[in-house]
Amino acid sequence: MHILPFLLGFLFFRNCSSAENPDEYTRLREHMVDRQIRARGVRDKLVLAAMLAVPRHLFVPPEQRRMAYEDMPLPIGEGQTISQPYIVGFMTEALELEPDDRVLEIGTGSGYQAAVLAELVKDVYTIEIIPILGNTAGRLLDELGYTGVHVRIGDGYAGWPEEAPFDAVIVTCAPDNIPQSLIDQLAEGGRLIVPVGSEYSAQYLIRGVKRNGRLETEKMLPVRFVPMVRGKK
Repeated sequence: MHILPFLLGFLFFRNCSSAENPDEYTRLREHMVDRQIRARGVRDKLVLAAMLAVPRHLFVPPEQRRMAYEDMPLPIGEGQTISQPYIVGFMTEALELEPDDRVLEIGTGSGYQAAVLAELVKDVYTIEIIPILGNTAGRLLDELGYTGVHVRIGDGYAGWPEEAPFDAVIVTCAPDNIPQSLIDQLAEGGRLIVPVGSEYSAQYLIRGVKRNGRLETEKMLPVRFVPMVRGKK
């Protein structure tokens, strides 16, 4: 870690986030995009614009809002986290989205990733296995006007078969292996991004493209996500 940039960033956020007003949050969000996302290699202008547009501080608990625009995951309750902004930007860019794409997200969490996706595509189908998180995220997304986000409480391993095929699938929790059901629900030529690995071993972001009915994959980044939870049978 480079200590000086870290300390400067910490001081910036500590000094700028003491009061809650829209202008301050806008400045913090601009700083987040410039220093944490664009500077680390995310180049898609539409993805950067989406992350500028979504008020991340509204997707974390009130006691975490002063930290909302720092480049770190934050707890959102029920043992779950909101991903660090850079990872959200990186994963979103990796999907290479088009405006007419239909996207499946596994792991709604706070709803932040779904909101970013909704800035880029017409329809986002997002599944959360923990009811209190899914219901809270759904209400917030509705309040913010994200009418194209469809929230389901259920088992992400099953996907959302009646709405398949999807042009892109994003998983924001880590299974040991890519669920076959998600591959089956991905359209030909569709893109998938998922962290793979156990809670106690290395995890890597895996990007896949479906060609001729098979998923061609590449390993991208080492990461650390909460485990993907399987529903009760």
